[in-house]
Amino acid sequence: MRARRSLEGAWLAMIAAAVLVAALASAFAAARLAPWAAVLAGVLAGVLAGLPLARRGARRWRATAGALRDGIASLRDRDFSVSIRRTSDDELGELVDAYNSLGGLLRRERADLYQRELLLDTVIQATPLALVLTNASGTVVYSNVAARELFGAGHRLEGLAFATLLERAPPPLRAAIAGDDDRLFTVESAAEPQVYHLSQRRFLLNAQPHRLLLLKRLTRELAAQEVAVWKKVIRVIAHELNNSLAPISSLAHSGRLLLDAPDVARLDRVFSTIEGRAAHLAGFIDGYARFAKLPRPRFAPLDWAALLARLQAVVPFTLRGEPPQAPVEADAMQIEQVAINLLKNALESGSAQEAVELAVQAVHGGVQLEVADRGAGLSAEALGSALLPFFSTKASGTGLGLTICREIIEAHGGHLTLANRAGGGAVASVWLPLAQPPPRPR
Repeated sequence: MRARRSLEGAWLAMIAAAVLVAALASAFAAARLAPWAAVLAGVLAGVLAGLPLARRGARRWRATAGALRDGIASLRDRDFSVSIRRTSDDELGELVDAYNSLGGLLRRERADLYQRELLLDTVIQATPLALVLTNASGTVVYSNVAARELFGAGHRLEGLAFATLLERAPPPLRAAIAGDDDRLFTVESAAEPQVYHLSQRRFLLNAQPHRLLLLKRLTRELAAQEVAVWKKVIRVIAHELNNSLAPISSLAHSGRLLLDAPDVARLDRVFSTIEGRAAHLAGFIDGYARFAKLPRPRFAPLDWAALLARLQAVVPFTLRGEPPQAPVEADAMQIEQVAINLLKNALESGSAQEAVELAVQAVHGGVQLEVADRGAGLSAEALGSALLPFFSTKASGTGLGLTICREIIEAHGGHLTLANRAGGGAVASVWLPLAQPPPRPR
């Protein structure tokens, strides 16, 4: 191993050599010249001897410094491939080693980061979740295969204006993306309605604002949940039937025994109990039958002012804005039923009564009715399942209210969406088309 040198030692060696040359020259000239001439000759000899040494050292150090400057510039440009050859065993050589070590570390980290990005991109491209990332100007900077199929018929979206792509999207999809919150919505199609869940976030990337949209198709998941719900319904109905039929059967047997020794008072209690259980069972069956036999809407011009006046007489709320003059054909009684149900849900959410707001406005080629509250909001489970039959967050709820509302609105050619509000609470939005939709097969 070579001995380590130092810059200080090199400079001292050069100075010592120059001084030695100057001393020897002065001693040699002292025997032949005047003292002042001998000193001048020694100084001149020392300078002439030291300049080449200094120039040689400075040239090596200048070359190393220039190489380091160029290497740092390459690092700044994210080029980590530049290495510097070590030419000395002093501090400059150690500095060159440190630079080369840093460059090697950055190269390895970039290669590792590239592999992780490649793995992440592979996963993102293979996921059925549609992902779109846009910059501050609304231009798509990243998308996956599912997003290209949804918005661009399989073509690349990068570099295109997202607003232009949305012009060809269905109205419910445009309405959902126009907001800044997560929501559940339905897109009608020829085969079957497609249910989507939208999540969107805004954040800074490289000090620039970006928007990330995630769209998940929930149709299959909801279908599987509906099967599970129907199994639950069968269990609930069987439980209710058993709870009513078992005591009725027992009471009928008791009543038969009482016929042998008539006891009017006990017979009256028996028949009253049987009547009560039968009435409870009839009410239970009737509630579920109303969901299965929802009548077709009777379309007629809808008077929003009259509808809002009837609502205010039944449920307290704060009216926001003025109702539109746009003509809508709908079944006034069914729309009133939907509005009452949504307003009651808002009042039961824990929201203050004055914070429950209702607004009706013309939007997206139709009319939108919004019921907003400042209650506890909707959990992730409620957002995904609130529109399913028999799903309820209430201890005594039947789980049919929002499902019936959805059926009524979809029969009108519209759609119902649920979302959480910024600052707390939830909002239910009902969109109705201006024109009467074609009848749906039942």
